Amino acid sequence: MDNKRSLQATIPTFKLKSTLIMECTVSWTGALGTRSGMGFVAETGSGHTLMMDGAPDEAKSENGGLNLAPRPLETVLAGTGGCTAYDVVLILKRGRHVVTGCTVKLSAVRAEVDPKVFTHINMHFTVTGKGIPAVAVERAIAMSHDKYCSASIMLAKTAEITTSFDVIEG
Repeated sequence: MDNKRSLQATIPTFKLKSTLIMECTVSWTGALGTRSGMGFVAETGSGHTLMMDGAPDEAKSENGGLNLAPRPLETVLAGTGGCTAYDVVLILKRGRHVVTGCTVKLSAVRAEVDPKVFTHINMHFTVTGKGIPAVAVERAIAMSHDKYCSASIMLAKTAEITTSFDVIEG
C-alpha cells in the first residue's frame, strides 16, 4: 500500500479547479553529505528549484546551516514582495501608465518566541515611470493588499503590514 497521499486527495473536490492547486517538494540535502547540514532544495510545480539554508548555530554547529542560501522565512518575505510588486506593476500597466521600474523593500519584525511569525512588515515601494500620479500608485498598492496579493493577505493574519512609496519620474 502506498502511504503517500496526493494533494488532490486532501482537498475537497467540490468546485476544485486545477489552477487552484499549487505543489512544491522540499527535500533536506544534509543527509547527502553536502556542505551544509541544514540545506534544503525546493522543487516547484512549475519546474523551478530554490535552495534554502539555515543560519549557523554557534552552540551546536551540526544543527545549523552555513548561510549558503536564503533562510526559509526569507523566501516567504521575498515571495510576498514579488507577489505585491507584480500586482502593482500590472495594475498600473492596465491603467495605461508607463512603468519603467518597480522596487519594493521589505522590512519585517518577528515574534521573540516560537512560533516566530512576522508581527510587523513594512513595504516601501519605489515606482519609476513617465507621468505616473502618486494617487495611481497608492491605489495600486491598496488593491494589491486588499484584494490581489495572496501572500500579503495571508501574512496580515499575524502581522501588521504598513506601506509607503516614492514615485520617480523617468
